[in-house]
Amino acid sequence: MLAPEERRPAVLDVIRAAHQRLVLSLFRCNDFKVLDELAEALKRKVRVQLLLTGHAKGWKKRLKELALFLESMGAEVRRYGGPVAKYHAKYVVADDGPALVASLNFTRKCFRATCDFLVVTFDPEVIAGLKRLFEADWRAPDSSFPEGLSERLIVGPERARAQIGAMLAGARRSIRIIDHKLRDPAMLELLKAKQAEGVVVEILGRGELGGLLAHGKMILVDESAAIVGSIALSPPSLDARREVAILVREPSWVGRLNEFFQGLAHERAKVA
Repeated sequence: MLAPEERRPAVLDVIRAAHQRLVLSLFRCNDFKVLDELAEALKRKVRVQLLLTGHAKGWKKRLKELALFLESMGAEVRRYGGPVAKYHAKYVVADDGPALVASLNFTRKCFRATCDFLVVTFDPEVIAGLKRLFEADWRAPDSSFPEGLSERLIVGPERARAQIGAMLAGARRSIRIIDHKLRDPAMLELLKAKQAEGVVVEILGRGELGGLLAHGKMILVDESAAIVGSIALSPPSLDARREVAILVREPSWVGRLNEFFQGLAHERAKVA
């Protein structure tokens, strides 16, 4: 999902798909339609579990109020208590699928005004992996990172730097990145080295993208693979936060993402 008008309906559809259990990770949420849909799920006797970040800039009071509100509806709410600084991942799993992985927060701003990305998947291995990750983080700190997760799941901080670094290092033709927080020294050095090898490296960073605020993160490699999710190529995101992204290789969707990138790059070049 790329367009703002696609995002909220996709989130609501995944919530509506739950009949027994719904698990969500939330960094920020102030959208009443999402909250209303969670209330409807609870009315259907769905077990709703929400894992909230312990910290979010400017949201100390609002996170506490959000937790109290969700608990008052009957949801099970837990503030992440593990070792990483923030629970920045954004994902939802309904029963045994579908699941979604997003770069966006479930806020009114991200549903209408940001350049963001959302993937809905029915891949059983991805769904099982997200559920195992949720269970481990729900029990944190009395749990360990789950082994054997699908290679399509890129989870920070444990796996993100190695997996993303390997993909970038393996690029033969092109690397295209949307990331307004790209500042990790090792990743910047790797991109510089790939450029010296003749690989086309294009980066869309700070500034408006297609008339929208830069927020989402996406990496395209050789026009054959894409990484979409909450992970920025910055030291905090790679080394100190719970982040989740998903690897996409389906040709038609990777092609759509490449076309989207090229359109944004062309528009920015005209403005410049």
